[in-house]
Amino acid sequence: MTHIKALKEKLQFTGWLQYILTAVLATVVLFVALIIWALINLIVAAPIFFLAIILYVDVVIEIITIKFKFRMKEALPKRNDGLNLFDLMRARHSCRSFQLRKMRNEDYDELINHVQLELNQVNMNSDVKDRIRFEYVSEPLTVWPVVNASEFIVAIAPKEYSRNAVINVGRSLQKIVMHATRMGVATCWIGPGADQTSITKQMGQRFDKNRDHIVCVCAVGYASKYIPLSIRLMSKSQKHRLPISDLFFKNNQLTEPLKIDEKEFQNFGRCYEICQWSPSSFNAQPTRAVVNISDSNEVIVNFYCTTKSRFYGPLALGIWCGNWEMGCEALGIQGNVFYNFYYSSDVEGEQMVPQYDVSWKSDKIWKVND
Repeated sequence: MTHIKALKEKLQFTGWLQYILTAVLATVVLFVALIIWALINLIVAAPIFFLAIILYVDVVIEIITIKFKFRMKEALPKRNDGLNLFDLMRARHSCRSFQLRKMRNEDYDELINHVQLELNQVNMNSDVKDRIRFEYVSEPLTVWPVVNASEFIVAIAPKEYSRNAVINVGRSLQKIVMHATRMGVATCWIGPGADQTSITKQMGQRFDKNRDHIVCVCAVGYASKYIPLSIRLMSKSQKHRLPISDLFFKNNQLTEPLKIDEKEFQNFGRCYEICQWSPSSFNAQPTRAVVNISDSNEVIVNFYCTTKSRFYGPLALGIWCGNWEMGCEALGIQGNVFYNFYYSSDVEGEQMVPQYDVSWKSDKIWKVND
């Protein structure tokens, strides 16, 4: 089993696994066709033989056009300035294959300026131990399952563990991702699929192993239509999302679903939806929210993490929080984020789940629609 895992990782990080998976599928289909031919007849087996041939041809074409990059130059994407925030968030998908060209200078400048804007904002309101960095890398990194990505934003938190810093990464980088989507620039969050050694090598002196911890990377660039079949199938299998009734609640025990169509909560409109469709590692959806109205008529949204993961759980929670903030801002609802400081964020071992991490609170007396 150990040898199989080692072989998988080698194929994965040398960029061959996605093509071998399709070749294995083609071989399985061919084997099924041979069995049907032997047990029944060639006429019945013929369509399955044909499917196997198509899959083998597809593998060859993919290796030529994607792995070895012999292909036509692709058109630049259009901007998405005409979409409102909620439609923009639903239009955004993780990009698994990128064009061979780098971002244009004007796109690079706009994106990096927005990166700096978000960094300044989140770090200005954070303790020193919770401050984060984003570094741009313009070299291919060893990542899976993304192909031909050559530009990345590397998210770095302090080496001494800070849960709030990880949440800050999620909040800020998600806002950067949405600005990139507005620009027509494709993105892909990469956590477990990134090889840390290749990242630190490309970063050089910008990474200090005694001070820094790489939380995740985000591939950026222009989306390509050349996508390996195995990755297409994998992406389709990850489209499922839990219903909103399994994600938003009225009580801290997460047992009473929030009725989002009630007068007090319907003003938030599609904010629930964009949290529901937030990205998370393997689409695990480890975040939940409790929505209530305080005695002073302020809306308070408490965000909980349902996994003991020290990085990908709070990272996903930060993404949720960022989406909620952006959604409320788009609706003209003002509020602020408050962190839970009543736990020891640097202690490993057992922790309570669900873990309460962050609250969003409206900054004025709440008035519901008549």
